[in-house]
Amino acid sequence: MSRAPQGQAAGQAPQGFWAQASADPDRPVLVAPDGEEWTAGRLHGAANRLVHGLRAAGLERGDAFAVVLPNGVEFLTAYLAASQAGFYLVPVNHHLVGPEIAWIVSDCGAKVLIAHERFAGAARHAADEAGLPAGHRFAVGAVEGFRPYAELLARQPKSPPEGRTLGWVMNYTSGTTGRPRGIRRPLPGRLPEESYLGGFLGIFGIRPFDGNVHLVCSPLYHTAVLQFAGASLHIGHRLVVMDKWTPEGMLRAIDTHRCTHTHMVPTQFHRLLALPEEVRARYDVSSMRHAIHGAAPCPDHVKRAMIEWWGHSVEEYYAASEGGGAFATAEDWLKKPGTVGKAWPISELAIFDDDGNRLPPGELGTVYMKMSTGGFSYHKDEGKTRKNRIGDFFTVGDLGLLDEDGYLFLRDRKIDLIISGGVNIYPAEIEAALLAHPAVADAAAFGIPHDDWGEEVKAVVEPSPGFTPGPALAEEILAHCARELAGYKRPRSVDFTDAMPRDPNGKLYKRRLRAPYWEGLDRSV
Repeated sequence: MSRAPQGQAAGQAPQGFWAQASADPDRPVLVAPDGEEWTAGRLHGAANRLVHGLRAAGLERGDAFAVVLPNGVEFLTAYLAASQAGFYLVPVNHHLVGPEIAWIVSDCGAKVLIAHERFAGAARHAADEAGLPAGHRFAVGAVEGFRPYAELLARQPKSPPEGRTLGWVMNYTSGTTGRPRGIRRPLPGRLPEESYLGGFLGIFGIRPFDGNVHLVCSPLYHTAVLQFAGASLHIGHRLVVMDKWTPEGMLRAIDTHRCTHTHMVPTQFHRLLALPEEVRARYDVSSMRHAIHGAAPCPDHVKRAMIEWWGHSVEEYYAASEGGGAFATAEDWLKKPGTVGKAWPISELAIFDDDGNRLPPGELGTVYMKMSTGGFSYHKDEGKTRKNRIGDFFTVGDLGLLDEDGYLFLRDRKIDLIISGGVNIYPAEIEAALLAHPAVADAAAFGIPHDDWGEEVKAVVEPSPGFTPGPALAEEILAHCARELAGYKRPRSVDFTDAMPRDPNGKLYKRRLRAPYWEGLDRSV
């Protein structure tokens, strides 16, 4: 169980991981995916050595370095190094191919690339295409043309570096169309200890120390996953890190390590609920205080089933890589089913129409947010930065409404909206109905061309184990939708896929499904 450093009152965290590690270097802070335990002092020393190594490679304050890494110690070491040395850490989605990684490495101006041998081919291609010098490529494991990661740390001291200053993570948006863009925040030029880096978790009622154990069960390259993990380290929590998520593996980790909070997505809920009852019953999840989910709509029946199983620890937030956001406790959601919550204390929510007019409660429009903690810009894309703003408010293109009490209800993203015969249809509602059928393991709904209506609703389904895709199953699913949805919302046809194109954090690449149906036609995908 986590304990406060010597001389530190319970519930009061020194300002940041580094101060805690200096005060109590023997405190266990990390369980790596292979089960190895790391103390605060050991992790602190590794982060310090990496700062010295990156400076020796030529990095200065404001410079960026990129990582193509799985969940593990090296990823968290990179995060801690960047955030105390004034660097920008650029986490790269390791499911991207070489040219996509190369574009990010070039666009952010990364002076060093750290990759894992698991992604050797894509990393080597990216480094070559980006023109990264041989001495600025480092690999965990063996990658041709890369120096061993150990050389970056070799002969470097474990002592804190001089000239410490706060750095940031520079995430790249996945991009609805076109190239992803880096979200760049200005460096404040102050000591890391002058910012309460774990304060973000207070929004969700998560306190410093207090026996908290954070489970990292999704890829750290995702904005929210790394933010939750980093904030947990900074307020004295122990991390348990999973490399590859499985439903039973997650239950085992919660039971074994008495995990208290985690960040999840609805796809993980759906797959947990699909486990046989006897498997679910083997594991004790009563230690969970905050199972916080976001990133995608959660069907009502899935949310209710998780609350029945995990209790009121099941909580929801709405935010974006650019900022946030809203938060709903289980009590909020049960009182107002479907809500994603009320605005964070550091955020403001508003709904605007297409002409830039602010809409009153109850009217549907585009969701905008404003943060009180500082702004951002899209790296090298001032046009996109200006396009997505109304004054100090920004949007990522979601549609929704605020009720009289300030609770936000989302409908869909504008890009995913289906317009059939002039009527707006929201895919999330259709997908929730599809997922209620036992034959459906995963589902997507989107518009495809129709000569008279403009668009009609197409469903793509990943069948559950034991169900055979084909015309008979399609008819059964369509009949189910006929019982659950109004006529204009029902899918007109069902196609099947072996596996839905999702990243491990649950994000659905819907444009990959939609694009073949619109090939050669004038529609943004």
